[in-house]
Amino acid sequence: MEEEGETLELYNLQYSDLITLSSSLHHTSDENIEYMETVMSTIMKNLGPSGPGLLAVTGVPNASDLRRTLLPMARKLALLNNDDRKRLLKDHGLGSDVPLKNIDRTVSPFAMQLKYNVNLDVSNFCNENHSETQGFNSDMESACEFKNLGNMFKDLGNCMIDLGLRLARVCDNIIGGHELEQSLLESCSAKGRLIHYHSVLDNLILQASNKTRSKTKKIEGTRGNHSELWQQWHYDYGVFTVLTDPMFMLAPEDNGSSQSCDGKECPSPSGHTYLQILDPNKNRVVTVKVSSGSFIVQVGESGDILSKGKLRATLHSVYRPKSLENLSRETFVVFLQPAWSKILYVYDFAVDSSSSNCEDSRICDEGNQRQKPSSDIGKLIPPLCDRLKNGMTFAEFSRETTKQYYGSSGLQSKR
Repeated sequence: MEEEGETLELYNLQYSDLITLSSSLHHTSDENIEYMETVMSTIMKNLGPSGPGLLAVTGVPNASDLRRTLLPMARKLALLNNDDRKRLLKDHGLGSDVPLKNIDRTVSPFAMQLKYNVNLDVSNFCNENHSETQGFNSDMESACEFKNLGNMFKDLGNCMIDLGLRLARVCDNIIGGHELEQSLLESCSAKGRLIHYHSVLDNLILQASNKTRSKTKKIEGTRGNHSELWQQWHYDYGVFTVLTDPMFMLAPEDNGSSQSCDGKECPSPSGHTYLQILDPNKNRVVTVKVSSGSFIVQVGESGDILSKGKLRATLHSVYRPKSLENLSRETFVVFLQPAWSKILYVYDFAVDSSSSNCEDSRICDEGNQRQKPSSDIGKLIPPLCDRLKNGMTFAEFSRETTKQYYGSSGLQSKR
């Protein structure tokens, strides 16, 4: 995909409207009810079969300050030496689901299981003092700099959980029943990830600090492995994924000779997020654009299944610009999933043939044959009808999905 390709500017759902819609409308004026009905219709237009499967939430109180403080920590954590990083992650209750000793990795995620706080007051959630010590000159200073990492992680994560739960309630009200919100409440927790998408120069810094290889060999290896994608094409398999508007950082261009973790925040060079989706109706790739400081909410496969196709899961990847070797991308993501014991039931996604022209055939009934993928993207996606069997638990579905994507014989196991 070319960086100059088509972009999709997401629908902005105002946070104040989300609060109203997820609360009682009994005392709302007739004029306001008419407006809210229009908002609900627009939500379903964007999350349903005829839409992209994602939208943005804007105007969340105080969230931008916390985002601005937390996101730069992703790069600094990624470039720390392994021993210091391991100690810091343990101190703050974080871990990672990728091998952080792999110096050729293109992504460094730092994860925590977040417990729901149903009494959260979002208007006050980040008013606490989360100031950090400036500078990154010694191990002692680095410990001070990260002193509020765990608390900030939880605060921003809880805010994003609240957004997802409220949106699930709104979708339930439109669809009928309580399946989406109830499935999330039963799980009682969500996974949060603070993610650093490496620049090429970040990998040079990691290689320069590795004592077991020659510097020349390391530099050549990293430049040769510069992939077009930071993250491969996939569906999330939860109900909703909530993401911050990403932050972009430019590292000093020093050919990897410096091990400094300094980086300067910059606007997106392209004006978009580098998150790209496969437009399900036009069957073509578009890049997502959002307003500054907003949160992106996208539908996962469990949301698709539990809503019986009233919501559409989003096939997506993250594009990596080839021409900007010192550009990194920082974001924070919360994955809202059903309880592991939740039973998932197969239904026929192909009832509405007008919405079935995407790369993945989604669910097919038992006698139906799998559709052939229409491009190389489709060949990377294990069909849902191969991963989900009627009566599976969410735990079984997630294991089978991970296996078929990334297992020893998975479609993306060598990517």
